[in-house]
This record gives sequence, C-alpha cells and structure tokens, in this order.
Amino acid sequence: MEEEQIIDIWNMFKEYLDKKHVEMAAERFVDLVADYGTGDDTFTNCLGNDYALDHAINYYLDVEETDNLEEDEEWD
Repeated sequence: MEEEQIIDIWNMFKEYLDKKHVEMAAERFVDLVADYGTGDDTFTNCLGNDYALDHAINYYLDVEETDNLEEDEEWD
C-alpha cells in the first residue's frame, strides 16, 4: 500500500469510531497494513497526518515519539 491509501483509508474509518477506541483501532489498522507487506519507510512517510495514526506507527516501529520531534527541530 502507498502512503496516500493508508492515510485515506484511516481517515475514512476513523470518523465512525467511538472516540475511546480510536487509538486501539489505529494500532490494529497499522498491524493489518503491515501484515499485507507495507514497509517501514512507507509508515514513516505517513507520519504527521493524524495523532492516533502517528502514535500507532511509532509504537509499531518501536520509536519513541520524542525521537521524531528532535529530528524535525532546526538548530542555528
């Protein structure tokens, strides 16, 4: 799957989820997409579109969310 497909599918279904189940559903969604062969680079490219999806991807990739923030900061 491509990044756009993952993001579009997630955003479509997220609207119909109970708010207290969104993060768990995001984790299951990422696991399912990974089972179908989606690579780590594709997941990394999906970051920044949705908080719950970002959290699930970071959990799947075993990356702490603060690591991504440090990479995005610009130093003078």
